[in-house]
Amino acid sequence: MTFLASSATSNNRLLPLFIVGAVGAAGLCTFIKKRNDSHDIPHRVEISLPDWARKELQEFASREYKTDEEMMELAVHLSARNVAENTGGPFGCAIFERDIKSGIAKLVSIGVNRVVSLSNSTLHGETVAIQLAQSRLQSFTMNIIHEDGESTRKFELFTSCEPCAMCLGATLWSGVSRIVCAATKSDAEAIGFNEGPVFEASYEHLREAGIEVKKEVLQKEAAFVLKEYGASGLIYNASESN
Repeated sequence: MTFLASSATSNNRLLPLFIVGAVGAAGLCTFIKKRNDSHDIPHRVEISLPDWARKELQEFASREYKTDEEMMELAVHLSARNVAENTGGPFGCAIFERDIKSGIAKLVSIGVNRVVSLSNSTLHGETVAIQLAQSRLQSFTMNIIHEDGESTRKFELFTSCEPCAMCLGATLWSGVSRIVCAATKSDAEAIGFNEGPVFEASYEHLREAGIEVKKEVLQKEAAFVLKEYGASGLIYNASESN
């Protein structure tokens, strides 16, 4: 009994030390966790449309599109709105699926330049539209066989400006069957943007891959948006000559 009493007394004396030690350890773990959290390597990125685009999306999607001009009007509208709302650069893109029999097209996705607003140099109008389209289709490619099991579904990319080097590559791998452009590479470079190594041979490579290319649809309207932006907007990847 003496031993038990002595042990109990000893344990009672040590109890505060255990408590202090446990609290200290917990505090150290919390400190380490906070320190690690503050240096976490990101494991996800945000790809999103501005609020105004999300609000207008239903209206765009409810329409039927028949001509290239109608579809390009949307891409140019997106570029102009993106500038007016100060949500990115002067570039817009829309991807449509065209019914093989009727020729009528329906909107699949839209994209606007989000480089500065989302701190991501890869979020050009085309790449945003491509990623949102493939997410909707749950497919890494838009080169998809139709339900009839024979023909290929036709997805067409309309961009308010000829693509930069990155977006041209993205177009090639996206699986679209057609690309239609408005403003030219020269229009973009005239206000200081660096479009990278894009040559006529680049477009020939697209054609050889089975992608139809059409240029300068509503070129003047799209070039006007670029010029307006160039007067005061941020040229985030200016060429060395500017």
